[in-house]
Formats: sequence, C-alpha cells, structure tokens
Amino acid sequence: MPNPTLTSPFLRLTQPLADLNAWVACFRDADIPVTAETDRALEAMRQNEDSVDANLIGEMISCDPLMTLKVMAFASRNRSARLLTDPETVTSTLVMMGISPFFRFFGPQPVLDAVLGDRPDALAGLNEVLRRANRAANFALSFAVHRADPDASVIHQAALLHDFAELLLWCHAPDLALSIRESLRLDASLRSKDVQQRVLHVELTDLHHALMQDWRLPELLVRITDDKQSQHPNAQCVILGVGLARHTALGWDNAAVPDDVTDIAHLLNLSPVATLRFLRSLDG
Repeated sequence: MPNPTLTSPFLRLTQPLADLNAWVACFRDADIPVTAETDRALEAMRQNEDSVDANLIGEMISCDPLMTLKVMAFASRNRSARLLTDPETVTSTLVMMGISPFFRFFGPQPVLDAVLGDRPDALAGLNEVLRRANRAANFALSFAVHRADPDASVIHQAALLHDFAELLLWCHAPDLALSIRESLRLDASLRSKDVQQRVLHVELTDLHHALMQDWRLPELLVRITDDKQSQHPNAQCVILGVGLARHTALGWDNAAVPDDVTDIAHLLNLSPVATLRFLRSLDG
C-alpha cells in the first residue's frame, strides 16, 4: 500500500488505507483548511482583538464546519485536567480559552481554495457538502427551537459536523471522494456506505465517530452525531435535519422527502401539511 504523500502540509491520498485504524491515524493530525470567508473574517477580527468577544467569533465560526471542527478538536486535545465539564460549543470553548490565546493558537489559516486550487472538480464537490452541512444545521436548530430543547446550540453544531469525515476526504483524498461520487451518480440504486467500503475500506460514519472519540470531543456532541442514537429526540433533530438537507439538495421533489416530512411531523407534533409549510419557510 503506498504511503500518503504530502502536498504542502496536506495529504493527497490516491489509494485507500488498510482499515479504520489507519484512516484515524492518518487524519487525526492532518491540518484542516477553512473557507476563505472564515480566514478573512478571522484576520479582520485579529486586527481589532479588543473589540471582539467569544459570541462574535463563535457566531462567525458556526458557519464553517471545518473551522468548528478545528477549534473543538484543538480544545479537547489541550484541555486542562482541572476542568470538571467540557465546553460543548465553539462559543463556550472560546470563553474557556480566552480571546488572546485563541488568536495566538490560530494564526492565519490555510484556505480551501488554495489547497484544492489545482482540483476545481474536488473543490466543487467539497462546496456542495459545505452547503449541505449549513442547511442541515439550520434545519436541526429550527427543530430544536420548536421543541424548546435546551441543547439547541449543541444540536446545531452536531448537524454542522455530521459529515465532517466526508469534508476531510475531499480535502486530503479528492480522487477517492470523486470516485465515490461518480459511482453513486452512475447507479442510484447503490448505497453510499457500500460504495465507501469498496473505495475506502471504511464507512465514513465509522471514521467520523472514531475521530470524534480519538479527539475526545464532548460526550453530548459525540452522542447526538451518532446515527445509532436515533431514539433520542436531540439526536433525531440532527439525523432528520441532515437527511432533509441531503434529500433536498437539488430540490424538494426527491422521493424520500414525504417520509422525511412524516418523521419530522412526528418529532415536532405537527400535521404533515403544517410541517411541510414550516420546512419550506426555513429554506426560503
């Protein structure tokens, strides 16, 4: 099996790794690029550090799943042993970390457009996942707010991060990510997890969960991003938000949408008609 080669500080894998452990070892310390919008906003805030606070920075970061992941993973790996509870969101993490240390730890960031500048096809695929992640987070947050769930902010973040393993794959193994997408495009009857297993020797949901555990991310965040915990209402907000965002990525005429509406109506205790009207208003 060829060893991964580095392009700048970024992997450019062209062959699958052996198994889940190999993928975790490969990705755990790989750098994570961010969107150009995040980098520009961070540098503007850095110039006016005394006028920004955790809420302002956290709100900006919450639109970028990769920067969100980067901050949460860094904080979890470097947390003090004296902490009795882990901060569960980027904003609470920034409060714990402090503004000056944050800017010291996170200098100018690598940007997706530069990392994948030679692969516009992969950059387009990654941007599709970014859009889907933000729509999923918006749906999940709206479900949580409707239910008056006290963990609404964590639910938003969990939905935003639900597909981060796929984002990392686009960043560091664009050929493999494109191979998966092309297989699914050519045969709509294929299941994503089966194609992932064939191309990568691992399912992305398993890689996602293993990396979250390896980085020691907050327990609640890990639990509600686990699709196997679907019986819990806060996890249902995440799962249904992610599913709806995926099924409506190209429009609302996907055959899976009626089932999504039925499940969401049950979660929100609304009629299917009222639920569909509510969902369409969120996507307006």
